[in-house]
This record gives sequence, structure tokens and C-alpha cells, in this order.
Amino acid sequence: MAIETENKQNTTIDIDTELQHLTSKIDFLREQVKKGEKERIHELVALRRKFKELARKKQQEMSAWEKVQLARHPKRPHTIDYIQNIFTDFVELHGDRRFGDDKAIIAGFAFFEGKPVAVIGHEKGRDTKEKIERNFGMPHPEGYRKAMRVMKLAEKFKRPIFTFIDTPGAFPGVGAEERGQSEAIAESIMMMGSLKTKIIATVIGEGGSGGALALGVADRILMLENAIYSVISPEGCAAILYKSQEKAPVAAENLKITAEHLKELGVIDLVVKEPLGGAHLQPKKMYRHLKRALKMELRCMEDIPIDELVKRRQEKFYKMGQFLEK
Repeated sequence: MAIETENKQNTTIDIDTELQHLTSKIDFLREQVKKGEKERIHELVALRRKFKELARKKQQEMSAWEKVQLARHPKRPHTIDYIQNIFTDFVELHGDRRFGDDKAIIAGFAFFEGKPVAVIGHEKGRDTKEKIERNFGMPHPEGYRKAMRVMKLAEKFKRPIFTFIDTPGAFPGVGAEERGQSEAIAESIMMMGSLKTKIIATVIGEGGSGGALALGVADRILMLENAIYSVISPEGCAAILYKSQEKAPVAAENLKITAEHLKELGVIDLVVKEPLGGAHLQPKKMYRHLKRALKMELRCMEDIPIDELVKRRQEKFYKMGQFLEK
């Protein structure tokens, strides 16, 4: 089983490398054609066709474990990228007014399609220095309290809230627990359930455990095609159930953590298609896809009275805990 898993991972990496190589060649040829080398246009068309065929094949055959790897891809767009490319005039707020500022969560106000909104999301960081500063996207309790501070302001000024979920989970360190990690997560979940303003949450990468759910209680829950959302990581599940992390691919399938599975289960409302090959290969196209989806979802809620919206939001999550015995 270990050998089979390793081979599958290597295949995924090889295909992704080939797609990135093709993307680079396509970009280079496009520039050459723009500069006047019209004779290379046939080569460009052929490469584009090859890229589309390979990317479609990859997407159709992708397993849950391969989607886990793609959701964690180091070049995948982060919250800060979506803020810069979907919203305008973003002003970030810092600190929870109790302990400090947690850089694992970005929170503030911006404009979306000319209208004022609140934006909150997990941020993992890019290079080593930034990843350490942002604690690899794993928030401390002060991060969630900062988020709640912005949520309360959004409710007060009747501004819609957009959240972006991308975290392995809340930080489980001693300091975080001493400062009330579980309480902060629970309070955030409870608050979002009754906030009198529109809320749209989007899982853009990893949606891990309560650390993700603390920003995920929304009227509409969107999920990118290659993102994941789960109560536990496949590795953690495999270690507990199978006593071996080598069984992570099996756990990934059984956990039903992909966008497709979660849409069927009613946990999310909309799967946002990613560009061929994944969001990391064509980020500009991904920004356009998501912006269009967010715009549509916000428009759909315009005529719903706020009290009715809150009622529907609560009923949505109550239903997730229902089951039938046969």
C-alpha cells in the first residue's frame, strides 16, 4: 500500500510539473506572437490544445488525496491575493484589544463592486519568514477575536461580510489554549449564527476543523473545485483510525472532504470551478471566476429581509446534524 501511495503522489507531482512547464511555454510563445512572430501561432495553438487535454484528464481522474495535495499547493492563491484582486481600497484592522495582533487572520474593510463590505480570512504566508509570522495560517484566539471585532462593526454599519477559509486548523499550542482557544472558536461560531448582516464564506484551500468553521457559519458557503473541508486532516484521521499515516489517501476518500462530496451532502452551497490545471496555474482567471460567483450570491440575497436571512442561516446548520435510522 505504501508503494502504491508513493507512486500515486509522484504521478500527481509529475503531471503538475508538466502542466506548469506547458503554461510557461504558452506564456513565452504568446509574447513572441505579440512581438510579431506570427509563424509561431500554430505552435501556440497546439500547446494550448495539449494543455487543455492533459488538464481535463487530470481533473477527471483526480482522487480525494490528490485534491488534498492541490489544496495545499504552495503557489495556490491566498486570502491576500483574493483581497488585492477582487476588492478595492482594503483597510486592514489589527489587534483584538485584549492581547495582540494575530497575523494568521487578515480582517478589515474594503469595497466590492463599489459597495462597502467587511473581509476576513486566514493567511498562510508565502516565504519562510512570512509563514512563521503568520503561523502557517493557524490562528491563535486573538485572531478569532480580531475577526469578531470586525464582524460586530460590519453588523453595526450593515455591511456584508466575506470570509476566506484556508487553514490546517486553529493553533493547538499551550499559549493558545491558555488564552481561550476553544472559547474563541465557539464564540465566533455562535456570533456568526446570529449576525444581522449578509455573510458569504469561501473555502479557497484547506478548511481544517473548528479553525475553519469559526469563519464558516454563513448564509452562502462557496468552495473552490480543488479545495478541501474537513473535521480532521487525512493524516490525522489515518493516524487515529488506521494507526499509520500511510493510510492518509484511504482516509481522504472516506472523509468525503472534496467540494463535490460536500455539495452532495448539503454542507456547502456552490462549487466554484477552477481554471484548467488548478487555481495556481491561472490565478487571474480564478479571481474572475470567484468574483463573478460572489457577485451573484450577494445579489441573490438582496431582497431577503435580514431576520429571514438569519433564520435560514441557523436552519441550514441545524439540518447538518440531522440523520435517520433505518
